[in-house]
Amino acid sequence: MHKTISPILSFLIGTCLLVSGCLAAENTLDSHRVTQAKMDEWKKSLSNWGRWGSEDEKGTLNFITPDIRVRAASLVREGISVSLEREIVPVMADPDAEDPKGRIAVLQRMVSGPPERTTGSTDRISIVAHGYTLTHFDAFGHHFHDGKMYNGFEASEHVSMTEGLSKGSIAAFEEGVFTRGVIVDIPRLRGVPWLEPGTPVFIEDIQAWEAQTGIQIGKGDAVFFRTGRWQREDELGAWDIASIAAGLDASVIPWLHERQIALVGTESAMSVVPFPDTTTLDNPDDYLPAHNFALVTLGMPLIDNADLDDLAETAASLERYSFLFTVAPIRVTTGTGATVNPIATF
Repeated sequence: MHKTISPILSFLIGTCLLVSGCLAAENTLDSHRVTQAKMDEWKKSLSNWGRWGSEDEKGTLNFITPDIRVRAASLVREGISVSLEREIVPVMADPDAEDPKGRIAVLQRMVSGPPERTTGSTDRISIVAHGYTLTHFDAFGHHFHDGKMYNGFEASEHVSMTEGLSKGSIAAFEEGVFTRGVIVDIPRLRGVPWLEPGTPVFIEDIQAWEAQTGIQIGKGDAVFFRTGRWQREDELGAWDIASIAAGLDASVIPWLHERQIALVGTESAMSVVPFPDTTTLDNPDDYLPAHNFALVTLGMPLIDNADLDDLAETAASLERYSFLFTVAPIRVTTGTGATVNPIATF
């Protein structure tokens, strides 16, 4: 709990400079407080279960209509494309090596090549779909609330340790994503290179960014929240991102629902860690409140561990923060997620 005090107070000081008449620190923290009771209430009032039919597996990607795609295509003017994927550097292994606990993010084994084969080479690559290293696309079968994934599908019926997923798999997004992307660069807004680990991002941050850039985030958008994780890591070294990370506060959840956002991408796992009200969230499904709520209740696909530094620099240099966003996860019929290379095109 003490690890979050300094970043939160830092946010409040910055907010006071941006917004006139800000509340005292204690009152501002109270105004964003989200209890388990509030989360449980939102699971009913903000649920998208059944919104697109009882068998729907696309969730908020349904907001991306043909008209939305046409509008997004019109954003391509300079023809500049930027990758939002972290470079994958695999661990090389002996062809017969094993990784029984699945802890190596990417394991590459050469199958054929010189000196035995001189006409080419082949390999086998094993990829862990989740975690805090690779840029990946979360499917709905990745998280549950009370044993149910998005749209009320029972995990016990549709998730098998021997057969994978029969509902909520990454294959449900076979059409890919083609829509308007928007970057929300909180460090640039605050005039700092990065947010310190544990710093929450509130609705007020997003509203201030919209006011500064003139962008109104809305239906069908793919929104990318930059916290500066990778820049900080490059300059100061890696830290335990699973234990402390800047990210969205749970109080942002109603805003995500109201704006009808199609997809969210972040530089870690979306949620601020540790969440300030961890002691009141006794449901382990909510250990990443914004992240898990988006996947399960909103039916909102997520991209974790995106690299947004180049995107931020390109957007700033062009002085526009919206772009054509495209990504197409591989069609693994039973998979919980997939590494992806998202592309922003200006």
